[in-house]
Amino acid sequence: MSTPWDVAVVGAGAAGASAAFHLAHGGRRVLLLDQAHFPRSKPCGGGMAASVQGLFPFDLRPAVDQVIERVRFTWCLEDPVIAELPGDAPFWIVRRSRLDAFLAEQAVAAGAEFRQGVAVNGLERGADGLWRLPDGSRARAVVIADGSGSCLAQPLGLGPARPRFADTVSVEVACEPAEPSTARFEFGLVRHGFCWAFPREGGFSIGVGTFIGRDPADADVVLRQLLPSLGLSADAGERRAGRLRIWDGHHPLHRNDGAVVVGDAASLCDPFLAEGLRPSLLSGCRAAEAVEGWLAGNSEALAGYTARMRGEWGESMAWGKRIAQVFYRVPTVGYQLGVKRPTAPQRIAQILSGEMGYGDIAQRVIKRLLFQRG
Repeated sequence: MSTPWDVAVVGAGAAGASAAFHLAHGGRRVLLLDQAHFPRSKPCGGGMAASVQGLFPFDLRPAVDQVIERVRFTWCLEDPVIAELPGDAPFWIVRRSRLDAFLAEQAVAAGAEFRQGVAVNGLERGADGLWRLPDGSRARAVVIADGSGSCLAQPLGLGPARPRFADTVSVEVACEPAEPSTARFEFGLVRHGFCWAFPREGGFSIGVGTFIGRDPADADVVLRQLLPSLGLSADAGERRAGRLRIWDGHHPLHRNDGAVVVGDAASLCDPFLAEGLRPSLLSGCRAAEAVEGWLAGNSEALAGYTARMRGEWGESMAWGKRIAQVFYRVPTVGYQLGVKRPTAPQRIAQILSGEMGYGDIAQRVIKRLLFQRG
C-alpha cells in the first residue's frame, strides 16, 4: 500500500490552494485535489483587500487584474457618493480562473501533488486513523475546501448544520471601462441586496445579490437598468447564477481527528458586502498553520484554528450580520444613514481594504438605523 500523505486538500480554489502551498512550503507531503481541470472559470466579483499579500511569501500581483482606488455608491443609479480608498493599492480585482490557477501553481512549485478532474463526494477515517479518499489515497489530515456547494463539511459536523445562502447572478462583460480604478456598489435596485460592478482587465465583473429573505432578485430586470448605466447594452455579457454560503454564527471549523474546513465551505463570506476572497485566503493560511502544529504533535492546534478564525474574522462578521439585517430591511434609511453620512463611505472603504472591522462601527450604525426606523 502506498505511503500515506501528510495532508489531503480537497478543492483547489483560493482557500484550498493557499493551504496546500503553506503546508508543502513547510515540508509536508501534500495531495491537492479538484474535480475541475484548471484553469477554470468561477462566478465571483473578484474583489479582495491587498492586505492579503501579507499572508504569502510570494508576490500576488501577477494574478491581479486591476487596482481599485475609489468606490462609488449609488441609490437607484442616482445620488452618488464617492469614497477614496486608504493606503497603497488597498483593493484588488482578480479573475478566479487566473488567481486559483496561480495559487495552485505555487503549491505545486512548493512540492504539492495536484490531481485535477478528481471528484471527492465523501471522506472516511479508517481504523488506522488515516483519512481515506475515493481514489484509494490516504492522509493523516484533511483540509475541506470544496466551496459553497460543499458536500463534505456538514456530514463531518464542520461549519453550520444549516448554511444560510445569498443568491447571486454574475455577469462577465468584455469592454473598456470608462473608470478602470473605480468599483461601484448600487443599492436600491435589488430588494434585500445590492449590485456591484468591478472593472477588470478588458471588461467588468458585475453581480446582483440578495442577502436576507427567501426570494431571489429578478436579475434580468435589475440588469436591464444597471448595464446601460455603465454604457453597456441591456443584454450584454454571460450570466451565471450562484449561491454564496454567508457567515451565520460561530461554528466549529475543525475536528480533533485531523479535519478542518476552509473558505466558502466554512460559510465565511461577509453577510453584508459579500466579500469572500479575503476570508478564503485567511482561512486557508491559518488552517495550514494549525494542521502543521497538529501533525507535529500539538493536540490543541486544530481547536486553535477555530478560535483564531473566530477572533480574526467571525467577531467582525457577527456585527456585519446585524448591520445587514437592519440595512437590507429598510434600505432607503440604510443608504441615507449608512452611506451618505460624511464619515460612512470612508468607513466602508476601510472595511473593504481590511483596515477596519464591522465591530469598530457597528453599535453606532445599528443604533442610528433602529432609531430612524422607530
